[in-house]
This record gives sequence, structure tokens and C-alpha cells, in this order.
Amino acid sequence: KMKKRIENPEENRAIFLNVHEAIIDRQTWEKVQALQKGTRRKKPTVTQEPSVFSGLLKCPECGGNLNFHFNQNNHDIKFFSCQNHNSGYRKCSKTHYIRLDFLEQVVLYEVKRLACFASEYENDFIKVMIGHSAKVAENATLRKQRELDALTARDRELDMLFERLYEDNVAGKIDDARFSKMSKRYEQEQGENAKKIKALRLELKKDESKRMDIDDFLETVRQYTDATTITKRMVAELIDHIEVYHAEKQDGVTNQRVDIHYNCIGAFDVPDRRKIPEADIIMETRKGVALSYAPEQVAV
Repeated sequence: KMKKRIENPEENRAIFLNVHEAIIDRQTWEKVQALQKGTRRKKPTVTQEPSVFSGLLKCPECGGNLNFHFNQNNHDIKFFSCQNHNSGYRKCSKTHYIRLDFLEQVVLYEVKRLACFASEYENDFIKVMIGHSAKVAENATLRKQRELDALTARDRELDMLFERLYEDNVAGKIDDARFSKMSKRYEQEQGENAKKIKALRLELKKDESKRMDIDDFLETVRQYTDATTITKRMVAELIDHIEVYHAEKQDGVTNQRVDIHYNCIGAFDVPDRRKIPEADIIMETRKGVALSYAPEQVAV
């Protein structure tokens, strides 16, 4: 039940020779054993370079990363799946599987749509960027700032409480044992708050450094209007992370949602515009089965 090998000491072993008729002779047995000792099974020499998306794909169910794999029978098939699905803890109930070649086509198409929208409708794009930036700041930065203000106020309050406690002890209103117990509790709370305050300030500083000027981001996006392949630089400059949902089957059709979160603006759906190009992304995975992609909003 433990699935663990337990060694039996030699002094506790009992060996009975020549009880059953031998299948092979002793000389052949010894020869085979000697050959096996000198033979080592070679590990597969397949080497796979990490994908440009490694560390950027997230599971919306458990919050974990999607790990990069390749098919053992066909090394050309590379894919991502949730790291917590096949783990011993089973934190995620679904695979969140997506093929790398299909994901590359989808991301390249969405980046080109975003770049085209930014070039053709610059004013609209700037307005959307400002709106998204404000929303992100309200949901993240402002929440952290409120938490920091509350902890700072509590830290000042603890200083006042400790000062009053000391005065009461000197005046004889509180005995030494009570003073020692309460002061220890206040000091412990202040120590924990100090760590939280330091961490929040670092996070706020990090968020501030991540903010990119609108003109810089606009110029960066325009560089990839005519992009033909996915590159590490493109992914690093434009994409913060990608959420891959589990494929759900309804009425005989399997649909899978993929959300791309860009730097500075977060998840962004390109509005309907006739000038924005459309592309048919269809990929046959096996006989009779094909994948196709359609953006949430398309020109009508």
C-alpha cells in the first residue's frame, strides 16, 4: 500500500537451491546476468527548445501555468497543458490543452488586427487605451494603495497604543506581566504589518515602472502590422499573459476560449472595422478533424 520498496537484510533471507527444475542452465543464466549489468538503456536524445510562450500561458481555473510538451510518438506535435491537471494534487479538473502551432497562428493574427486598428484608427485606439489603463489602475493599483493606506494608519495607531501602554505601566495602572504580554502582541503585529507595507510599496513601484507611454506603445504595435512570424521580441513587447480555457463541446461543436492580455491595456477585443483584415485560420490535426479560429468581434 505504501508503494515503497523495503529491503530485507541478508541475515533474514532464506535461500533454497534446486527446489524446482531449472528452465535454463546455470551457465547461460550467469552469462545473461553479466551482459545485463554492462548494458544501460539510453535515454531519448530528443531536445526541444522552449517556446516563446513558455511562462505566459495561464490557466483561468487554477491560476497555474501551462507547461510545454511534445507528443512522444510525433515530436512535431507540440502543445501546452495545465501543470496542475496531471499533478498528484489534482488542483485543476481539466487539461486546458492547446497546440503550439495553432496558438502561434491565433496570436499572430490578433497582433496584426491590433496593429491595423492602431494604425487606421489612431484616435479611437488612444481612447480605448486610456480607458483600459484607468480600469486596470482602478482594479489593481488603487486596491493596493487602499490596503497600503490602511496598514500605514494601523501602524501609526499601534505606536500611539504602545505609548499609552507604557505610560499606564509607569503610572502603575498596568502591571509588568500585562505590559509585557500586550507590548509583545503589538510588536508582533507591527512586524507583520511592516513586511506587508514593504511588499505593497514594491508592488506599486513595479506597477508604476510597467506603465508605458501611450505613444511608445502605439509605436511598438505599429511595428508588427506586416509581421509574418511570432518572435520572442514581439511577445515580450506586447503580451503580458494569455489565458487558455478548456475546450467545451456543445451541439456537436467544440469551442475553446483564448484571452490575450497585452501590456498596458490588458485583455482587448478589437472593435468591428471594415479596414481590419480577416483571415481563415484552419488547421487539420488528424483525418476528419480540423481546428478553426474566429475572433469575438469581426467586421460586418
